[in-house]
Amino acid sequence: MKTNQSAPAPPKSSWRDMYKLEDWWAVWLGLVMFAFAATGAIKEVPKLPKWAWGGFGEAFSVSIIVPLVLLAVAIGVVYLLVVALIDRKSIRTFLPAFLVVFLIGCMAFTIANEASMTYYDIPYVFWALAIGMLISNTFGTPAWLQSAARTEFYIKTGLVLFGAEILLGNIWKFSGYGIAISWLVAPTVIVMMWLVGTRWLKMPNKPLVMVLAAETSVCGVSAAIATGAACKAKKEDLTVAVGIGLIFTVIMMVVMPPLAKWMGMEATLAGAWLGGTIDATGAVAAAGKAMGPQAEAAALLVKMIQNLLIGAVAFVVAIFWVSSVERDTSAKRPSLMELWHRMPKFVIGFILASLIASIIASTSAGAPFLKSITTQTKQLREWLFCLAFVSIGLESNLKDLARQMTGGKPLVLYLFGQTANVVLTLIVAWLVLSGKIFPLPPELVKP
Repeated sequence: MKTNQSAPAPPKSSWRDMYKLEDWWAVWLGLVMFAFAATGAIKEVPKLPKWAWGGFGEAFSVSIIVPLVLLAVAIGVVYLLVVALIDRKSIRTFLPAFLVVFLIGCMAFTIANEASMTYYDIPYVFWALAIGMLISNTFGTPAWLQSAARTEFYIKTGLVLFGAEILLGNIWKFSGYGIAISWLVAPTVIVMMWLVGTRWLKMPNKPLVMVLAAETSVCGVSAAIATGAACKAKKEDLTVAVGIGLIFTVIMMVVMPPLAKWMGMEATLAGAWLGGTIDATGAVAAAGKAMGPQAEAAALLVKMIQNLLIGAVAFVVAIFWVSSVERDTSAKRPSLMELWHRMPKFVIGFILASLIASIIASTSAGAPFLKSITTQTKQLREWLFCLAFVSIGLESNLKDLARQMTGGKPLVLYLFGQTANVVLTLIVAWLVLSGKIFPLPPELVKP
């Protein structure tokens, strides 16, 4: 890998991108799935049953196999059609690879549904990640299988579907809390990490410092890529930042939910804390799910509000870089359109799904109809999240990640920043959600 190669800038958005970019396709697929559930085209999404040790036949009865096969073929073909438009190199291997990923997902659901696993509340996302990592770190993930390991695509589509489960009025009422938690802490942590990295640790690689700061405080990989393009980071800088972040994202995803329970946190407060500190949106979904539906909703809302900072952070970093770090009077100043180019588009799909659901639920007859829709979309979302965590596991090689952390200072900077992030987010979340200073937000998820 050439050391002088800079991270690629995110492509500029145009109307053509609406059928070429994965981010937009997540919107279209999520809304189409919602429409199919509303019109009855999707009548029942299969769900693996609970079972007890010694009764494995209960987990895979004959009646569930055919619906599972149909679900796998339906999702696989839909994603294959999209892959044919956006990534033709993967067309030949995608469908068989997807069926393997789906089979691993079935294994994860099956293990999680065993009685002792449900008793100890070990969710399917943990097993999906564990099985994927076991394959990746023993046999290794073959290149053909990686064509279906599309973590972000599955997660973003699932998040669009998630919008149908949260009414727009509740999003609006919660937005002030989410903005306070996300938009106050993240910029503070970025500034702190920049000062510590450049002045105390005296790291000569300033783009790496900035990419680490954005990756830690905003939203993992997406923030790292957008900020890396703004500060002319090299690909090696992204590799180090994302590698460190991935290791600790997995650790935090597993450790923070039981820690929140041990601390006796109320569900919304715990979810907001998880959403504001865990880097990846998928990991936030998994951690929030371990705390229950209300915590999951709060966690994902905070994370999506935080996602909106990606464009703003990249825009400000670009200005800071050309005016202060690398003063270049001839360099073109970034325009306000950069905010749109870098904004995660799946957030639009989430809001649209929530708006449509809110309109449906506005009448007395619409409420039970919406519940029948979300019963199916929620199960679809569970499958997509499961596929995403299988993909994370298949893409995670611990030996490679350990090698990326050599040198010490990037790891020290990350640990400092993430510690500050965890503490500050907890303080701000408690201030706005404890009920002692501000009124508590409405229930985010209705039974």
